[in-house]
Amino acid sequence: MRVLHDLSPAIDPTLAVWPGDTPFQRNVAMSIATTHLELSAIATTVHLGAHADAPLHVLRDGAAIGARDLAPYLGACQVIRRRLASGGTVRRSDLPTKLLAPRVLLDTGTYPTPHRFAEDYAAVDPDAIDALADAGAVLLGLDTPSLDGFTATDMVAHRRLFGRGMSVLEGLLLSGVPEGLYTLIALPLRLTDADASPVRAVLVDLAG
Repeated sequence: MRVLHDLSPAIDPTLAVWPGDTPFQRNVAMSIATTHLELSAIATTVHLGAHADAPLHVLRDGAAIGARDLAPYLGACQVIRRRLASGGTVRRSDLPTKLLAPRVLLDTGTYPTPHRFAEDYAAVDPDAIDALADAGAVLLGLDTPSLDGFTATDMVAHRRLFGRGMSVLEGLLLSGVPEGLYTLIALPLRLTDADASPVRAVLVDLAG
């Protein structure tokens, strides 16, 4: 039996979102407690928990998430753990010189809980993104809420990543996953005009 590692935090109103963004809320239109079925709607940011950003997030003419190729979000994946200091930066030197898979999930340890927004998470140096792209990476996943630092306004890491043709996953729960090779399944929703989408990110243990 294959072992599955769920990388997505549970979605409820206690899940932290970017300050000023829309937290998760579920509104019940009909309740099974009083009628024959349950019907509800949700209001939330699309950058919720484990999520995939689209180029539209940072580029005026960028593609929406519903137009993205699904291939980068499914396939061979390498989990790498680098314990960085709070407020630190992921640099080229933090990455292996040779990748074992074209999808890289990086556990920085700088965003310890999805229920409290930590502003001092580790950002990613654009040079590190170049190193991944040059090594053949098609996707970078992180345990942090963004590639760029909390106070960044130029969004240079996002722009570099999309400029190199890569995809990104943010907000992953990686602390309990051993380093190694897996199969990643983290498909975004086909949201036609959206700048991101929540995903149910799962790793399949190849040794399971």
